[in-house]
Amino acid sequence: MEQVASIPATAAERILQRRLRRGHLADRLFAYTTMLFAGVVLFLVLAISVALLVGAWPAIRQFGFGFLTSAEWNPVTDNYGAVVPLVGTLVTSAIAMIIAVPVSFGIAVFITELAPRWLRRPIGTAVELLAAIPSIIYGMWGLFVFAPLFAEYLQPWVIEHIGRLPLIGALFSGPPLGIGVFTAGIILAVMVIPFVTAVMRDVFELVPAVLKESAYGLGATTWEVLRHVVLPYTKVGVAGGIMLGLGRALGETMAVTFVIGNAHQFNSSLFMPGNTISSTLANEFTEATGELYTAALIELGLVLFFITFLVLALAKLLLLRLTAREGERT
Repeated sequence: MEQVASIPATAAERILQRRLRRGHLADRLFAYTTMLFAGVVLFLVLAISVALLVGAWPAIRQFGFGFLTSAEWNPVTDNYGAVVPLVGTLVTSAIAMIIAVPVSFGIAVFITELAPRWLRRPIGTAVELLAAIPSIIYGMWGLFVFAPLFAEYLQPWVIEHIGRLPLIGALFSGPPLGIGVFTAGIILAVMVIPFVTAVMRDVFELVPAVLKESAYGLGATTWEVLRHVVLPYTKVGVAGGIMLGLGRALGETMAVTFVIGNAHQFNSSLFMPGNTISSTLANEFTEATGELYTAALIELGLVLFFITFLVLALAKLLLLRLTAREGERT
């Protein structure tokens, strides 16, 4: 105290001003640095978009909008269309999400609400390990293990009993090949489940225990607590996890390439071979000869980039609407 008191007032003010100037300088430097990092992300997105657009320009100039409406893919005659891989990408992703979302929700609910305490950590660790497995391992397992079993035991039964139905029968008709669009969707679901489950589990654990205990104290069942307490509290995080899984399903390459059959043919049956944008690029990019062939493949990549961007934009819009409704109710 005596030492501080001995410092003249003007000197103390100068020391304080220097400290404030250093603090302001550090804050501005930190702000500019983080702004630079954010700018790098935007620059990369724009650079990728421009690079894809420039590389795909010969195909865009040659085929125009017809590239998105044609099902022909013939490198011999240089006629290319994106319908088959585009439909394959959307269908396999839809199958994956139809399977993965309820399964992931059930696993997350079991871990957070129903499982004994001694069982929660092993199941959570198993889910994280599944998420860490490389996609090529899933593809090899799907091709050498799942597809033969699927063709021998499950597909014949489905074709026999569901393939004869008047409306949906055409989706499950044809020979039991094992590989095909439906198999690719199942493998994608297996890959997506760990990611969606992990996000749902984390957001479910963020619900304050007092809210759930209050609901249980009023006589609510476990399902009522989930429906009226947990889901309203975590709906934004759940929607974000689902969109994360959808983005993974749309862009998956190697696992789908192993089991989808890689055929540029449009079939109404989900059991028949097909193709996706990612599998087409993986199979044919190294073999592409000629400017137009390469440009057509790059345009497929541009289409996939646009689809992913559109899905993320819709997801952001959905989250904003959910947040706005929550504010209105409050």
